[in-house]
Amino acid sequence: MKKKDPLTQKDKEDWKKFLEDPSRVPDKDQNNRTDSVINKYRFDLHGLTLDEANKRVKEIIKSCSEKNYREILLITGKGLHSNQEDVYKSSDFSKLRFSVPEFINSDPEISKLILSIAKPSKKEGGEGALLVKLKKL
Repeated sequence: MKKKDPLTQKDKEDWKKFLEDPSRVPDKDQNNRTDSVINKYRFDLHGLTLDEANKRVKEIIKSCSEKNYREILLITGKGLHSNQEDVYKSSDFSKLRFSVPEFINSDPEISKLILSIAKPSKKEGGEGALLVKLKKL
């Protein structure tokens, strides 16, 4: 068995400095609080046609409501690569970030489950996503 090397004076000083400044140590309990956790479901709609996206969104909203999710993050993209100007003329090319909220609001079955639809923070997708908050049932 190999004997451990003794700690140097520099190692001891570094350890002492580390222990004196607890701000560098992450608080694991802070990240595991159950009272501040929001159940969030994330789904990427890239590559779906308008009809496919609407069907998936309806399924997701109903399923998430049943499973008591509080928020749904729908990644729509910014529509920069869509060739269609009028999103309602084609089901093949669309700007989902505009048409999905309209679909949600016009469908009575799922609109009653929605508290709000908003643009999420830039970190979560900003202009290229939708944050759907669900009502508590």
